[in-house]
Amino acid sequence: MKKNFGTFVRPLIFCFTASLSLGSCQAKEEKRNTEQLNQPVKMNLDQGLEVATFAGGCFWCTEAIFLELGGVKTVVSGYIGGKTVNPTYKEVCSGETGHAEATQITFDPKKISYGELLEIYFATHDPTTLNRQGNDVGTQYRSEIFYNNDTQRDLAKDYIALMESENTFGDPIVTKITAAPIFYAAEDYHQNYYNQNKGQSYCSYVITPKIDKVRKKFADKLKK
Repeated sequence: MKKNFGTFVRPLIFCFTASLSLGSCQAKEEKRNTEQLNQPVKMNLDQGLEVATFAGGCFWCTEAIFLELGGVKTVVSGYIGGKTVNPTYKEVCSGETGHAEATQITFDPKKISYGELLEIYFATHDPTTLNRQGNDVGTQYRSEIFYNNDTQRDLAKDYIALMESENTFGDPIVTKITAAPIFYAAEDYHQNYYNQNKGQSYCSYVITPKIDKVRKKFADKLKK
C-alpha cells in the first residue's frame, strides 16, 4: 500500500550546527526548584485532532520549532520512555531514569500532516548522533519517534527508509521508533521556554538560528 507522506516528495534537510563553545541545555539552565512531581499528560482529543511525540535533543529547541507551524494547536515539553514515575528534570538529567526529553504535539491533520511534521523533525536535528545533539550529551537527548498509532509507526519507518536509500545524511540514521508509553509534562518553567527566554545565551546562540532557518525553509507551513 502506498504511504501518504503529506505534501513532500523527498526530505528537505538542512543542518543546524552549534559551536562547541555554546554550552548545553542542561548547563545553561538556571538553578530552580525541580522537585515538584510531574503528572502524565492525558490526550483528550476532539474535533479531529491528532498527537505526535518526538524526541530530538533539548526540548527547548523542539518545542520552539513546532510552535511556529500552522495547524499545530499545542506543544508540551516533557519526559517519555523511562522507568521512573513522575520524573523531575533533575532526575532525567542524571541519565538514570531512561527518559528522553520530548515534545508532545497536538495538531490538525487537515492543516498539517504527520508526514510534514516528520519532515520538519528530521530537518531540525541530527538523527545520526547517538544520544547526543551538539553539546547536549546523554540518553535523554536521544533521537526517537514515539508513535501513537500504527499509521504513525509505518510512516516513520517508511520515511527513514527513504532517507537511508538516498543517503540523505551521509551517515546511518540512529533514530529509534517506539510505541508511545506515558508522557509526563515537564515543570512549568520549561513550557514555552524559548519565547520567554530569548535573551538567554543558549536560546540566542542555539535555538534562534534554528527558528530563523525554519521560517525561511518552511515559510509555507508557518502560522499566519
